[in-house]
Amino acid sequence: MQNKDSSHSHAAPMSEHAFAMLGAEDVAYIREVVVNGTRAWAIISADGTSLAIAPDRDLAFAAALQADKTPVSVH
Repeated sequence: MQNKDSSHSHAAPMSEHAFAMLGAEDVAYIREVVVNGTRAWAIISADGTSLAIAPDRDLAFAAALQADKTPVSVH
């Protein structure tokens, strides 16, 4: 059933970039890296900014959560 009431205002369509970034400030990607020959875990914001390095995966996830980010594992 279609709504034929034209009194409702419609928001402008969201750009592809804006849609892709929706909620991105809440996400932190966790990825294994090698720093000076030592295995570590990088915490990276959705825009690619490096936030921190942790010595193990569990600590990286805990740090992201403490910073009010949703950690997501990147393989």
